[in-house]
Amino acid sequence: MQQPFSASIAVADGVVMRPLHIDDLDAAHALSVEVQWPHRPMDWHIASSLGQGIVAERDGRVIGTGMRWKWGDRHATLGMVIVARRYQGQRIGMRIMETLLDGLHDRSISLHATTEGRGLYERLGFEATGDVRQHQGIASPAPLMAFLPGERLRPAGRNDPPRLAALDTDALGMPRDKALRVMMDQGEMVVLDRDTEAVGFAVMRRFGRGLVIGPVIAPDLHGAKALIAHFSRLASGKFLRIDVQAKGGLVEWVEDLGMRRVAMAVPMRKGAPPQPGRVHSFALLSQSLG
Repeated sequence: MQQPFSASIAVADGVVMRPLHIDDLDAAHALSVEVQWPHRPMDWHIASSLGQGIVAERDGRVIGTGMRWKWGDRHATLGMVIVARRYQGQRIGMRIMETLLDGLHDRSISLHATTEGRGLYERLGFEATGDVRQHQGIASPAPLMAFLPGERLRPAGRNDPPRLAALDTDALGMPRDKALRVMMDQGEMVVLDRDTEAVGFAVMRRFGRGLVIGPVIAPDLHGAKALIAHFSRLASGKFLRIDVQAKGGLVEWVEDLGMRRVAMAVPMRKGAPPQPGRVHSFALLSQSLG
C-alpha cells in the first residue's frame, strides 16, 4: 500500500474521514456487495496494495470508501468510491473525493464515472473524455484469426516485463509498472510479437464473478482481436468480463463472443491529459486503475 493519508478529519455530523487499513477491507467489501459491485475480498486486497485508501466512518461503522493510485510523478487515478445507501445524499461522497484530491493538484487525475456519480465529478472540475462499455457473459470460442506475416502470440516470459511496461506507458501516457507486475502474478499474460518484437499484450485473471480480460494493449484493432480471441477460447464456457473503449472498434465483435453489454462508464479527467504514443489501450486493466 502506498503511503497512507496522515490524519483523521471529523465534522459536525460525526462522520470521520481516516486512512483505510487492512482491517477495514471486510467492511469495504460489504459496502461493494450492498451496491452490487462484483469485487471479491481479494480484489479489494489487490487494489489497496497498489494505492492509498480512505474510509468515511460514523459511530465506528465504515459507511464510505475511496482510493487513489499515483502513477509516476505526474498522474493519478481515483476509484472504489462508495457510500452506503442509507447515507447517500448527505455530501459524504463529495467529502471523500475532496480528501482523495488533497495533494494531487500538480497531477493529471483520471477516473471512470458511473451515471450516478458523474454529476459529482463534474462539480469537482472533471471533464468527460470518452465512453467505456462493460461486457460480460458466458464466453464463446472466438473464430480462428489469420495471423499477419511475422506475427505470433506467446506466453509472457521473465524477460518481458520491462518491454511490456514500456508498451503500457506508451498506450496510457502514464507508468503502471507495479500494477502490471501484480497482474502478471495474478493471472495469465500473452504477448503479441511481430517480427520477433513484442508490440502488444493482454492479461486474463480472476475477478468478481469469474474471469476478466484486461488490459489489452495493441498497435491496432487486428492485434487487439488476436489477443482477446486467444483468451476467449481459453475461457469458453466460463463467465468472462471485458471493459472496452467504445471507439476502439471492438463492441459488436465482443458481443459476438457471448459477452453482452451490461453497463457503461464515462472516462473523466482533471488536469493536463497524459500523452499516449503509437500503441493503444483497447480494454481497461480495471475501471479504477485505468
